[in-house]
Amino acid sequence: MLITVAICTRNRARALDRTLASLTALALPAFVQWQLLVVDNGSDDDTATSVGKYAGQLPVHMLAEPRIGLSYARNRAIAEARGVYIVWIDDDVIVDPGWLRAYAEAFRAWPDAAFFGGPIAPEFEGTPPRWLQLALPHVDNAYAARDLGNAPVPLTLETLPFGANFAVRAEEQRQHLFDPELGRRDSALFAGEEWAVLEALLAEGASGRWVPGARLRHVIAPERQSVRYLRRYYVGNGMSLARTRSAADERMWLGRPRWVWREAFSQELAYRARRLYASADVWSVHLRRASIAWGLLRVPARDHFGSPAGGGR
Repeated sequence: MLITVAICTRNRARALDRTLASLTALALPAFVQWQLLVVDNGSDDDTATSVGKYAGQLPVHMLAEPRIGLSYARNRAIAEARGVYIVWIDDDVIVDPGWLRAYAEAFRAWPDAAFFGGPIAPEFEGTPPRWLQLALPHVDNAYAARDLGNAPVPLTLETLPFGANFAVRAEEQRQHLFDPELGRRDSALFAGEEWAVLEALLAEGASGRWVPGARLRHVIAPERQSVRYLRRYYVGNGMSLARTRSAADERMWLGRPRWVWREAFSQELAYRARRLYASADVWSVHLRRASIAWGLLRVPARDHFGSPAGGGR
């Protein structure tokens, strides 16, 4: 079985080096062959040097995608992938030695499944601030935390895997490329490009499977351990939601659904007030909901808005 592992990167040579080092420790069964594609999305740092270090240790091939955007980079990997399955990871993760073995065994155990996902555990560089430790249960998706337990349960719309650790069978992946309107673009924290693909697969009747043994850690740099980062992340969530959800029959004001305006102002006021006296496990909820609403309001009026659930990806 040939498996493609794909990593898309831009100006994160140090993190990428750590990810590649973890891949050298993989323990693979005899029936698995693999290729590693690293897509450089316009880096001007030492990314090429980091990748070159592992040419003799990993089956790595470096690709260039000059159009800035994660979805463009992902689609470039799809075009070059030779594997029966494509496994996606981020450039700031550390995989467990049994990570790819677990995926390979799952592919054999559930040949009818079109996509798979594995656990992601945040690993903070240094000691995260006390407020973040308190807030983490409410904002863990901002750090791609995902764990559905130790059973290989079917995946549903409510339990889709996150983009730092998932796999799609190549046949279906080529039929569902990633939308360039979604996914990160340089400093813009758009999201949802992987969920749009997986939701489309489910809508067509495809199935997915959770892979408990496909574990990795997502390393969180100090600059992401801030309120500013959480604000940017959830605003990006809101903007992504606005591009993927219809606002049919919504009551509008100034080109936006009225509930979005109410949500933005009420949650922002609640966040600012509660931050004066409440702990982070309280005010972080309002920060998340307010930021998602502000993101929804940033999108030009064109009848694409999310729901008032206050969630996020």
